[in-house]
Amino acid sequence: MKKFLVISLLVLTVLSFAKVKIQFWHAMGGWRIEVIQNMVNDFMKLNPDIEVEVQYVGSYEEILAKTVAAVQAGTPPHVVQLNEISTQKMIDSGVVVPVQDMIDKDPTFDVGLFLPQVLNYYRVSGKLYSMPWNSSTPLLYYNKTLFKEAGLDPDNPPRTYSELIEACRKLVKKDEKGNVIRSGITWPLYSWFFEEYMALQNKSLVDNDNGRTKKATKATFNNEAAMNFLNLWDKLTKEGLMINTKRADWTAARQLFISQTVGMLISSTSDVALLMNESAKQGFELGTAFLPLPDGAQRGGVIIGGGSLWIIKQKDQQEINAAWKLVKYLAEPGPQITWHQATGYFPIRVDAIQTLQVQGYYRDNPHHLTAILQLLTSVQNYNTNGAIIGAFPEVRDAIETAVEKMISGSITPKQALDEAEKNANKAIKEYF
Repeated sequence: MKKFLVISLLVLTVLSFAKVKIQFWHAMGGWRIEVIQNMVNDFMKLNPDIEVEVQYVGSYEEILAKTVAAVQAGTPPHVVQLNEISTQKMIDSGVVVPVQDMIDKDPTFDVGLFLPQVLNYYRVSGKLYSMPWNSSTPLLYYNKTLFKEAGLDPDNPPRTYSELIEACRKLVKKDEKGNVIRSGITWPLYSWFFEEYMALQNKSLVDNDNGRTKKATKATFNNEAAMNFLNLWDKLTKEGLMINTKRADWTAARQLFISQTVGMLISSTSDVALLMNESAKQGFELGTAFLPLPDGAQRGGVIIGGGSLWIIKQKDQQEINAAWKLVKYLAEPGPQITWHQATGYFPIRVDAIQTLQVQGYYRDNPHHLTAILQLLTSVQNYNTNGAIIGAFPEVRDAIETAVEKMISGSITPKQALDEAEKNANKAIKEYF
């Protein structure tokens, strides 16, 4: 009997110290892999009963495909990072635990501390489905040193399309043979910028209030706002004021700016830390500014980009609870400040921003503040909250394919817009 009791006690002791094991899949490559691992290590020190296997899986598209395959195989990961445009598809999948369900059962969690501009994207029909995490918007980066050399005011970046075009013309530099050795601007060939410029002019991408009051059934972007942006893109390209990259080639666009082959770059706020470091190495002064507007247009706002953290359904409630603890931790002020300073993705919490402001961080790092101010001054409505579309990747592909044809000179901006709308509508219809 004693032997039985001793064995029982040993079993209970072992069970009491057994760790709950969960998987966290993310899409952040490069130096960010180590940043994330260190944050998770800190989490595990605070939660010794939880073991987290962190895995860099690849792109957002790869994570989505691998998550679907893992769910079908009965071995789903617990927490996955996906981009913002996966929202409707993940809601429709039925494989997620909405974070709102966890928040409603957790009295320690105060959603009121989060920036509403961030929550508004991931909150659909009043329900928060995923935890905002790596949030970004586009910024105008410019080389103050080249601005001075070109006779431009380094403290007065372009605010309108006409000012942008004029600045590009002054930045262009040719060698003695007339070859262009420096151009005005670049940005990645990526539909996100098209979407941002729709919202910046307070226009929707799809119907039913950008897919937020009902599921989107058709595109609504074939209008003056879209023409404004495509005409700008076309003009910059034809005049040789812009260098275009291959589709979604963020690295090439950044390198053109870092090497001072162009004087301006439109890219994500997540590039702030990298470009601050690289500009210092290359010996030029970095400037950041809000996105320029079409002449005479009223500013709407920028849309949240980046990604969020999704909790995937599990058979074991303990694993779901552990996943919630991890997601909740990564959204706390400390980890958010670490993430913000290491990358440029801005904090998703008011208290994290307040802490940094009191510490004088934004006084010493004004480029980080530019991104936050552009977001905080954005009008909040369905247009600026961003579109929710089940076929969003296909819609983006339709836009990018049409733009590719436009910048190659094979079709006009109007033809590009017509084609993009036609193929976007086809994709949305097929999703149903």
